[in-house]
Parts: sequence; C-alpha cells; structure tokens
Amino acid sequence: QLQASGGGLVQPGGSLRLSCAVSGFRWDSYAIGWFRQAPGQEREGVSCISRTYNATEYAYSVKGRFTISSDNAKNTVYLQMNSLKPEDTAVYYCAAGEYRLWVLGPDSGSRMDYWGKGTKVTVSS
Repeated sequence: QLQASGGGLVQPGGSLRLSCAVSGFRWDSYAIGWFRQAPGQEREGVSCISRTYNATEYAYSVKGRFTISSDNAKNTVYLQMNSLKPEDTAVYYCAAGEYRLWVLGPDSGSRMDYWGKGTKVTVSS
C-alpha cells in the first residue's frame, strides 16, 4: 500500500513536501515515486527513486526544483517541491513500479504495480 500526504495550497515560489508511506510489499523490488495529473491534461511521471540502483530520476519540467528522497527506517518517500509554479498545480499520486518501466514525462503510468490515493497541490496567489 502507498499512502500519500502533504498536499495543499501554496503561493507561487513557495514550497511543499509530499510524503508517501510504503507498506505491504518489498520496496527493494520497485522504484517508488510520483505522478501528477492536472485537470484536462495527460498524467505525467514526475520523479522516482530506486534503492536497488541508488538512482533518482526527474521529469525535465521539475528538474532543479524538486528533490526526491527516502527514509528507510520510516519506509517513506518524500518529494520536496521548491520554487513552485502555477503549472505545478495537479493531483499528485504516489506509485511503485519496476525502475526500468518508469517514464519521467507524459505517461499513463499503466505499467506501475501500486498506486496510492492522490493528494492535491494548488499553486496560486
């Protein structure tokens, strides 16, 4: 199971941190990360982290602004989002899937094995 939290309303230029609590499966077998989907737009792979490959990946649209990390003791993945823009407004979903199947950018996410419920992020003044 994946439990996402941390969304909310923030002004442009502000920051938020999303959390994804992982339980019920061996996450060493997966890369865990985030998709997002804005109203009327295609779902987008935002970022993922793999403990097995010691790797982090980011979509071009968030590179340099977002940072993904994990706390192994807490079985939690975090997405620190800085310098937020109105175009970052979306529902953010935590997901887990094989590292090689992650696509960072427009992607349906159909190859992911686990999904959490979304958390809404609104960037607006």
